Amino acid sequence: MKKRVVLLLAGAALAALLSGGCANKEVVKSEEPLVPKADTSAPKAEYTKPVMKPEEVVPANDNQVSAANTGVSPFETVYFDYDKSDLRKDARDVLSKNADIMSKSRTDKVQIEGHCDERGSAEYNLALGERRAKSVLQYLTTLGVKADRLSIISYGKEKPAVKGDGESAWAKNRRAEFVVSK
Repeated sequence: MKKRVVLLLAGAALAALLSGGCANKEVVKSEEPLVPKADTSAPKAEYTKPVMKPEEVVPANDNQVSAANTGVSPFETVYFDYDKSDLRKDARDVLSKNADIMSKSRTDKVQIEGHCDERGSAEYNLALGERRAKSVLQYLTTLGVKADRLSIISYGKEKPAVKGDGESAWAKNRRAEFVVSK
């Protein structure tokens, strides 16, 4: 009888554990707001590449050229901490700007590319790059960008922005970039 009760309790505990599951990891820390308040004194991202001005991005029609046709990405790159996929404050500020640009050019689709530095295995970095791209996609959708305009891909450590060893090179390679497509 005691064995039956112990087995029953163990089975119930196992069922409760399996049905409860684990909580998902937060992409944005709970103490920070999802959409940052407008702050003109906010620091810019540590590393940026040249971008088009938002007014240069226009919806495509017969007489106008869209960002997809120019080959120049109007978006800023988002950078991540080592072995992390959660968004820092500077990354959320960059994504707010990118979401504003996306709202001005409603016809273009955007592919989010997740990248990593050279440390770690190829498989691990592909998974980390995918988590980074997904966190960017999730945050952009909270800012009002339609998910059907966004896609993700992970390159892991296969396409470094900067060759070399050391933290300065690695920090530039831990990123999410945006590619405009039709």
